Amino acid sequence: MNNIVEVKDLSIDFKIRDGIFRAVDDISFNIQDNKTLALVGESGSGKSVTAMSIMQLLPMPQASYSNKSSIRFNDKEIISASNSELLSLRGNIISMVFQEPMTSLNPYHKVGDQITESVLLHSKVSKKEARDEAKNLMMLVEIDDVQRRFNSYPHELSGGQRQRIMIAMALVNKPKLLIADEPTTALDVTIQAQILDLMSKLKRELGMSILFITHDLGLVKEFSDQVCVMQNGKIVESGDTKDVFDNPTHAYTQKLLNAEPQPKSNINYDETPLIEIKDLNIFYDMPNINLFKKSRFHAVKDTSLNIYKNTTIGLVGESGSGKSTLGKAIANLTKFEGNIYYDGKDITKSSKELKKHIQIVFQDPYGSLSPRMTVGEIVGEGLGVHFKLSKNESQQKIDKVLNDVGIELNAKNKYPHEFSGGQRQRIAIARSLIMNPSFMILDEPTSALDRSIQIQVINLLKDIQDEYKLTYLFISHDLKVIRSMSDYIFVMKDGKIVESGISNEVFDQPKEKYTKKLLSAALRYASD
Repeated sequence: MNNIVEVKDLSIDFKIRDGIFRAVDDISFNIQDNKTLALVGESGSGKSVTAMSIMQLLPMPQASYSNKSSIRFNDKEIISASNSELLSLRGNIISMVFQEPMTSLNPYHKVGDQITESVLLHSKVSKKEARDEAKNLMMLVEIDDVQRRFNSYPHELSGGQRQRIMIAMALVNKPKLLIADEPTTALDVTIQAQILDLMSKLKRELGMSILFITHDLGLVKEFSDQVCVMQNGKIVESGDTKDVFDNPTHAYTQKLLNAEPQPKSNINYDETPLIEIKDLNIFYDMPNINLFKKSRFHAVKDTSLNIYKNTTIGLVGESGSGKSTLGKAIANLTKFEGNIYYDGKDITKSSKELKKHIQIVFQDPYGSLSPRMTVGEIVGEGLGVHFKLSKNESQQKIDKVLNDVGIELNAKNKYPHEFSGGQRQRIAIARSLIMNPSFMILDEPTSALDRSIQIQVINLLKDIQDEYKLTYLFISHDLKVIRSMSDYIFVMKDGKIVESGISNEVFDQPKEKYTKKLLSAALRYASD
């Protein structure tokens, strides 16, 4: 079997404030023709840095390679390649899907125009043919209502929809190597299955190779031919996927395989409502197709539900179903019709005290963290607004919550861009936890985290909930995490609640066809 990529003795250093940080430490691996290699490990292990080095997208001279480092693509050295040689590779022969689509898409241009631009850049076709091809690609990655979405801006799409747009752009030129850096992180399980099936099909039909970077071992088992396990910049175990899963030899690999969320055992049946939602409707203005007719998208439809004190409510559904929109309405971050009450108080008449009690952790940590503030400043920002604390008391609270979410204290003077995606999500969680809220909206809080860190965060959230009598609305497409956290489940589809009930009853005996479809897709990628 021919090797399309050969990585040998790769070491990558970064200049940081305190000296030199070795992100990748003397690793070697090959990607075979028409095969999928999975690179798996915890956040910060060096997976994405390795992928970026193949595309030669690392920031130079802040990043540097050792003298022995070699990356060869089709037997040609990439590290010493000229700019013109790299331009002929990027997008044409090697494409990449990045982890955070919101930072990769241009916020000033419609997503359809961005895909069209990619087609025009790599193909000699007319603009009309490029637009038609862009729409075909959107249909290929299962974007619903293509005509409307084609004219949408990135901020008008859900996280999962934005990720699908990025995948469509990467497939424009049918590359020989597709680097997929957490390509399904923001996707619900049904679309996840479709995307992975799609990439498998393209791999077979086009003879394409894939470097698949993920923290989800269930996906690795289903999707990859070979696997490399990374820890602290080193490859600690590698081999055929089946061999590694059946007979893991390294303790770290065994730890990852055992890090599966377990169903919640103690269901809380408290029925004292903290949040009451009555006849909720949320509309979004749409771009005018007709000059004389204003159109609106009905995102949440006639929804009524109660969220009970000291419980965790799981909200599940596919991307675009209205989950995050509902969460934003409860936090009073979007306009709505109907009524929402917090502890009997109308949230539209919110006060400073109410804002302290209702906190939200967003899906995209990079977009919600200020790039100009250090982590310590970000986490402690709300303390000065809502609490009267001395500088020493504030620092103690900041240190405690950073420690609780697994961020080293010596990192609190760093900036968000210096952390991996998973680490940034932990920082976002810490920023909300430090306020000691009564109610927290957790919008995909573990989507960017590897399984072992997910378990730590889940346990942390449970401990804090027990200690401070917190109520959670937990929004996620990861049904294993939802089952581990939730007392009650609400299933959303097309803006409506289609099924609800006690967690174990919904999981064990789902009534609706749609719920059964979600559960079936989730079970497909069970890694045990």
